[in-house]
Amino acid sequence: MINSKLQQIWYGGDYNPDQWPEEIWQEDMRLFKEAGINVVTLPVFSWAKLQPSEDTFNLGWLDKLLDLIADNGIYACLATSTAAQPAWMSRKYEDVLPVDVDGRKRTHGSRTNFCPNSKTYRRFSRQLARTLGERYKDHPSLLIWHINNEYGTHCYCNNCAAEFRVWLQSKYGSIESLNAEWNMSFWGHTVYEWEEIVPPSNLNGDNRNFQPMALDYKRFMSDSILACYQGEYDELKAITPEIPITTNIWGLFNGLDLKKWGEAMDVVSWDSYPQMNEPMGNVAMRHDYMRGLKEGKPFMLMEQTPSQQNWQPYNSLKRPGVMRLWSYQAVAHGADTVMFFQLRRSFGACEKYHGAVIEHVGHENTRVFRECAQLGRELGELGDRLLDSEIHAEAALLFDIDTWNAVEITSGPSVDLNYLEQAQHYYKAFYDQNVPVDVISPLSDFSKYKIIVAPVLYMLKLGVAERIEAFVKAGGTFVTTFFSGIVNENDLVTLGGYPGKLRNLLGLWVEEIDSLLPDMRNSIQIGEAFGHLAGSYECGLLCDLLHLEGAKAIGSYGTDFYAGMPALTVNEFGQGEAYYVATAPEQRLLSDLIRNLCEKHGIAAPFKASAGVELAQRSKEGEVYTFVLNHNASQASVELGTEAYSDLLTNRTVSGTVEIEPHGVMILQKTL
Repeated sequence: MINSKLQQIWYGGDYNPDQWPEEIWQEDMRLFKEAGINVVTLPVFSWAKLQPSEDTFNLGWLDKLLDLIADNGIYACLATSTAAQPAWMSRKYEDVLPVDVDGRKRTHGSRTNFCPNSKTYRRFSRQLARTLGERYKDHPSLLIWHINNEYGTHCYCNNCAAEFRVWLQSKYGSIESLNAEWNMSFWGHTVYEWEEIVPPSNLNGDNRNFQPMALDYKRFMSDSILACYQGEYDELKAITPEIPITTNIWGLFNGLDLKKWGEAMDVVSWDSYPQMNEPMGNVAMRHDYMRGLKEGKPFMLMEQTPSQQNWQPYNSLKRPGVMRLWSYQAVAHGADTVMFFQLRRSFGACEKYHGAVIEHVGHENTRVFRECAQLGRELGELGDRLLDSEIHAEAALLFDIDTWNAVEITSGPSVDLNYLEQAQHYYKAFYDQNVPVDVISPLSDFSKYKIIVAPVLYMLKLGVAERIEAFVKAGGTFVTTFFSGIVNENDLVTLGGYPGKLRNLLGLWVEEIDSLLPDMRNSIQIGEAFGHLAGSYECGLLCDLLHLEGAKAIGSYGTDFYAGMPALTVNEFGQGEAYYVATAPEQRLLSDLIRNLCEKHGIAAPFKASAGVELAQRSKEGEVYTFVLNHNASQASVELGTEAYSDLLTNRTVSGTVEIEPHGVMILQKTL
């Protein structure tokens, strides 16, 4: 449980009362209670009001607000406000404002607009966190601390350059080691003193020319920003050791080492803003990724919009029922909170058209408010039933931020190779069959899984190949693809033939990699001997030309000069199997392959359901709760068999074939 003070799903979101006169506050309390809101996040962007000058704090208004919400039975996700420093700080202290990748010094404005290595920023942010901690440590509304907001700004200033050199000295120890690990003899870039190293900005040409340097700078930036978070965390934890602390991740992105960040949070929280046409499997994968950052523990959905966003190219309304549906999808995948940005819609600046529970009209007589109030009632009635429940998956998708960065930074083989997209294709193969999947890192515990899929495992960190071998030897099934096992953690090629340290496990070596133009296609031909995999499948993007070294060919290329060469292989290794997909096939082949592997391991969906109906389960104290989520705009069905189930949202008992309305939700518990 995140905090036992509130033993139900947390429901609320970002509240910015400092943008409104006090007479609005009382009306907000009425509307919040009407909507079932029990948590408000504040004051996320109020540093300038909390500290109007270097030596002055103004906290009286926040005192009044916290007392007001406490009097109304509402709790606080209390933010440190350090995401937007006051103008006086940017003006007085030269080191605060960041320099972008093109060498331009930013002026004051926007948010997270600070250099993460600014000693000034770190000093003042810690001071503010300490001030808030000491003042509100015993306040009855305090539920959780929320540090900063959506970290991620990278800086290329002189201070960062100096700190980067210190970071490199700590990592490599000597300049000789750095030269070797970065392969600096290429283009004659050997350095002899640490001061000769400059950040890989666009001022020195294409910042991807030296991939090890660019990768290390991303790692350094992630660590630098994490140090800002850690400074505030340490201040708050010293004062309120029992209060959990988090910061909201703004999505599945590669600007931070999210695994390391997850370990630094007491509870992971993130902001989910899919577009209207986003495949819901992609959203499910992001939820599963966030859950995996703390090895399966529940996470917080810190932000979503009640309806409309304002910063996408096309800011469509969420259709009736969709907000509720997507909220329950988050809960189904491990969220113990459902929270919004924002509770009252701002009337000015860049987010004035971003949706809110309370719209500009200012009352409850809106479609959005009615839907939010319905969800609030339902979540209240669920009580603590779902809190701390777990998701049990026997299949896992291995996904690594470092590998993502390395694929993005490397020079070749195709501009169209997108690591995230490839991972999403493989996740979809499980998702469409309603098979639960954990999204794990290369250093996660592999022993709990029967199947691990690692698309485009381009970078193999130290010891990972050996861990994968041990998993397969013990009976696991491992699936990887083209462009895997190529480099080490510094993007240096592992010599001796692709796929490097995976060569023995996969029983093959790759001689060449063909990059297909966007309009070019090949095919994979699979014979009748392989059952329902038999047939012809389209493929493209990249095609490995490989030789078997013990592996067996399941499918071969259909055209081009390498027609007949293996395109899909399997190798028996110990008690398990390792599969290699040598190209990017159409989704149909991935779905057929994953279905075949799941059948071999006895992994199946809980029920049969119409296409577009998502099934997910959470378990607690021997009870299993099955979420039935209809992502269709039309009625669909699910086959429950002869057992009887209670729908927790309607209290009706169901069995057999059950119809579910468009964008409908059921949470089923087996009846006694």
